[in-house]
Amino acid sequence: MSSPGLSAPPGQGAPPPATEIKSSTGAFRRKLPGSVAWHVGSLLILGVILYPVVWVVGASFKKSEDIVGSLDLFPGDPITTNYTRLGEGIADIAVSTFFVNSLILAVGSVVGILVSCSLTAYAFAKIRFAGRNLLFTLMIGTLLLPYHVLLIPQYVLFRNMEMINTYTPLLLGKYLATEAFFVFLMVQFMRNLPKELDEAARLDGCGHARIYWSIVLPLCRPALITSAIFTFINAWNDFMGPLIYLNEPDKYTVSLGLKMFVDQDAVANYGGMIAMSLVALLPVLAFFLAFQRYLIDGMATSGLKG
Repeated sequence: MSSPGLSAPPGQGAPPPATEIKSSTGAFRRKLPGSVAWHVGSLLILGVILYPVVWVVGASFKKSEDIVGSLDLFPGDPITTNYTRLGEGIADIAVSTFFVNSLILAVGSVVGILVSCSLTAYAFAKIRFAGRNLLFTLMIGTLLLPYHVLLIPQYVLFRNMEMINTYTPLLLGKYLATEAFFVFLMVQFMRNLPKELDEAARLDGCGHARIYWSIVLPLCRPALITSAIFTFINAWNDFMGPLIYLNEPDKYTVSLGLKMFVDQDAVANYGGMIAMSLVALLPVLAFFLAFQRYLIDGMATSGLKG
């Protein structure tokens, strides 16, 4: 019979044995060096990744002659003239003009990709027609074609159609579902949707147009938003396309506007170029942050199975 003085207080369990405490302490000591090494290594990798960003931010507050060859991340005497001079424009062209042109191309590209690629993906995923698998294979095969292989034939075609120095060559392909990657992404997503939804809609008298608009598109929101984010970023950062098809500076995008800071006949304004490049990141970052929560919220439907 145990002594009353050695019994545990009411409502509390018996204390853990001393052997368990020693074993847990020993395990913690054995894991501590590995945990410290892992965290230190992660911080070093993070520093290497963030170094270019920190350098660009610091260089935007330096004079142009102090940027090249300088090892200092931040200047001892920072200046803000690189940002204030952006209001003066470049070669008598307002900086806002470049941003408006890029926004037109980016938004137009997003609309074209979402409309054309979703319609094409619905046809491949939900409609049975002769040659569907062959056409889908040929479309996927276009991903193997380098962009530069098609550049000259496309330029000759648009030149003969007198569309050079317009935004049509940069937007027309987006409305014709030429981006096979986004079509493939949406096709794979639509194929995972339950077939019972389509069958129930047909029993209610819905056609393909109603099923596409009211059932498939809402459920494909994660794929649509993912396509929109990548399309906006690619169109905003595109340099080769505007360089080939645009000739007048007042139609230049932000990427071509940055090139105007470097003049071969004068001193290059590296400070203004870096400042404008940081400002050009804001629309892309804002677009991503605005749609990120919709992407995360809609991912739950990606696991929907029939």
